[in-house]
Amino acid sequence: MKDLSDYSLKRHNTFGFDVKCKRFVEFYTVDELKHVIDGLTSADEPLLVIGGGSNILFTKDFEGTVLHSAIKGHHATRMDGSVFLRCGSGENWDDVVKLCVDNGLYGAENLSLIPGDVGATAVQNIGAYGIEAKDLIFKVEAVDIKTGELCEFTNDECGYAYRWSRFKGEWKGRYVITYVTYKLSDTFVPHTDYGNIKAELESEGIKTPTVTQMRNVVIKIRKSKLPDPAIEGNAGSFFTNPIVSKDKYDELVSRFGEVPHYPVDEDREKIPAGWMIDSCGWKGKSSGNVGVCPSQALVLVNHGGADGNDILRLCEAIRKDVSDKFGIEITPEVNII
Repeated sequence: MKDLSDYSLKRHNTFGFDVKCKRFVEFYTVDELKHVIDGLTSADEPLLVIGGGSNILFTKDFEGTVLHSAIKGHHATRMDGSVFLRCGSGENWDDVVKLCVDNGLYGAENLSLIPGDVGATAVQNIGAYGIEAKDLIFKVEAVDIKTGELCEFTNDECGYAYRWSRFKGEWKGRYVITYVTYKLSDTFVPHTDYGNIKAELESEGIKTPTVTQMRNVVIKIRKSKLPDPAIEGNAGSFFTNPIVSKDKYDELVSRFGEVPHYPVDEDREKIPAGWMIDSCGWKGKSSGNVGVCPSQALVLVNHGGADGNDILRLCEAIRKDVSDKFGIEITPEVNII
């Protein structure tokens, strides 16, 4: 276990901001975590649990204690055509996806190259190309910060919705996730009808993709759209795509003509936030040391020399323009600290 004071979080946030926390604790086992929780005092407040730092924006030093899981390991159990893969919360998510693809465990391939750790998948309900973590999560194990007790939650108990879980809502700050079990399949069914996966497969002459080809295409598309945080600091998609009523969607069509959308249910449509941001003229635009990625308008980038407040000001300027033009409030997906 690591227990450090006045610790730099630069390598724990993909924007690359050199902020510090008062105390940083990295645990490798559930017992270590329980020991830490047993010893927490008011001096550790506020408390923050972080994963890979790919979905967080620090606007200042954190005057409290940061907990970081380094719990590793994975174990697969096969049962009735399904595979239950239990992974430590500190495992890198894309490493898990690669493990699945390499070993004939199907269902996670569309979530390739999403940054972050396993624990974050259960909190954020990450998603891409028509698949969300909630489609795979079977069980979440955690430790209750208030009591130190071990807890288990089913998928339904986590209350998953688009980029949402109870861990982001009423349970925020209460639990530290230790393991996540995913329910995968030993039968491959490709999901190609979301985004431009099908077009990319066709351009490569692939009609019936293998799971490896699916993963490679997803990685290729993501790399073409998203900057590498190691080169240019960013947190991936900064905003969630808003879900609007059918009436609101019809109003947008009457005003702007063809509007890209993804049906949610009979009464609601999902509108790409990136399309609206681009329509407001922000795509590829810079403001000082920060800007909007020229290949993906959802991504805000640190060109170097910026701080979290520079990103936050850019965020608010974009939100205002989108609200003024479309009458829609877009919400940051990134956690702002």
